[in-house]
Amino acid sequence: MKRKGHTQFVVLVACSGPKGISGLADRFFGEFLPRRGEFSQNISFPNSERNNVCFRGFWPSILVLALVGIAASQYPDKLHLVGVGTTSPLPVYSVWFQAFEKTRSDIRFSYIPSGSGTGIDMVTSGAADFGATDAPLTGKQLANAKVVQFATVLVAIVPIYNIEGARRPLKFSPQALAGIYLGTITKWNDPAISGLNPEVELPARNIAVIHSAGGRGSTYIWSDYLSKVSEAWRTRVGRGIEVEWPVGKEADGNGNLAKMVKSTPDSIGYVELVHALQNRLPYGQVQNAAGNFVSASAATITAAAATARSRPGDFRASITNAPGERSYPISSFTWILVSEKMESTAKHEAVKDFLRWALGEGQTFAESPGFARLPGSIVEQELTAIENLP
Repeated sequence: MKRKGHTQFVVLVACSGPKGISGLADRFFGEFLPRRGEFSQNISFPNSERNNVCFRGFWPSILVLALVGIAASQYPDKLHLVGVGTTSPLPVYSVWFQAFEKTRSDIRFSYIPSGSGTGIDMVTSGAADFGATDAPLTGKQLANAKVVQFATVLVAIVPIYNIEGARRPLKFSPQALAGIYLGTITKWNDPAISGLNPEVELPARNIAVIHSAGGRGSTYIWSDYLSKVSEAWRTRVGRGIEVEWPVGKEADGNGNLAKMVKSTPDSIGYVELVHALQNRLPYGQVQNAAGNFVSASAATITAAAATARSRPGDFRASITNAPGERSYPISSFTWILVSEKMESTAKHEAVKDFLRWALGEGQTFAESPGFARLPGSIVEQELTAIENLP
C-alpha cells in the first residue's frame, strides 16, 4: 500500500482469510460509510482512499499480527500502537488518534473497529496494545487479565423505528420496551405504546423486532437497562454482550442494524445515538426513573453521568436508569482497556501519555453530536489512576 496525504492514523489494513467468513468490510462500511461526515464539521470519518483502507474476511488475532507487521514496514521509525474494539466511539477516537499523533510524531495508531467482545478478547490475551469496550469487565476478568478499564466518553442507546406516518417522536415506557423485546407486546397499537402516544395513529400491524449480533457493547447497555427496569427481563434474559433473544432478527453492528430498520417497515431496533443521527432515523423518548420522557442529547446524557459513583481505581459504574429529572435512562460510559504489564515499556508509557491527553484536551472532541464529555470528578480520579499504573 502506498502512503497518501499526511494522515498517519489507520483504521484497518488489508488481511485475507478463509472464504465464507464474514469480513470486517461489511461491519465497517455498514457502520460508518453511508453518510460519513454528516455529524459535525469537526469530525472526519475514515475514508478508504485517503487512509488506504482495504477489507477482507479475517480472524482478529491474525489481523492484529498482520497490522503490526505492515505498519512496522511502512513506518519503521514509529512506535506502533494497535487497538481493537467497539465501533461506537470511533468518530471521537479517530479524531483523538490523529490529533495525538501531531503531538507525538514518534507514535502511530492503528485501530480495528470489530466490537466490544473482540476488544476485550484481544487486550486480555495480549494480542492488542489496548482494547475498547462499551461493556464493563467483571472484577474477575480484570484481575485475571491484569488490565485497567478507563472511561473515555459518554454515549447513549436509543430506540429507533420505522413506522409510516409517525412524524412525532414516539414515547416509550420501560414496560413497553421490555415487552417488545420479550415478545409479549407484538402490535404497534398495543395500549402500552398507543396509550403513551395518543397523537400518533399507530398501525395494528406486527412489530418487526431487530437486535444486534453477539459481542456488541450496545447490547450490553440495552440489556443492562432492561434488567434494571423489568424483573421479567432480568430473570428470563439478563444482561451481557451476548444474550438469548426471545424474539427478533439479528443485525451485525450498529450501522447494519440502523440500515435494517430503515429498510424494514414497522420495525424497531436500538443503536448508539450517533448512528441514529447518521442514518437520519427517528428515535424515541424514553421514560426515566423520575417518570419523565426524555430524548437523548449531550445534556441529558451528562445529567445521567452526574449521578455516577465509582470506587477508587474502579471506573465501571453503570448509569442506566439513573435518577434525576433530566437524565436520559439508557446512557453509558465507554471504556479503553489497558494492560497493567505490557512487554514494551515504551508502549506502556505511550498509552499512558495518550490517556492523559484524552482526559484533558481530548474531552473537547467528546462534545460532538451523539457523545458527551466525562464528568470532571471521573477525569480527576482517572488521572490519578494513570499515575498509579505500574
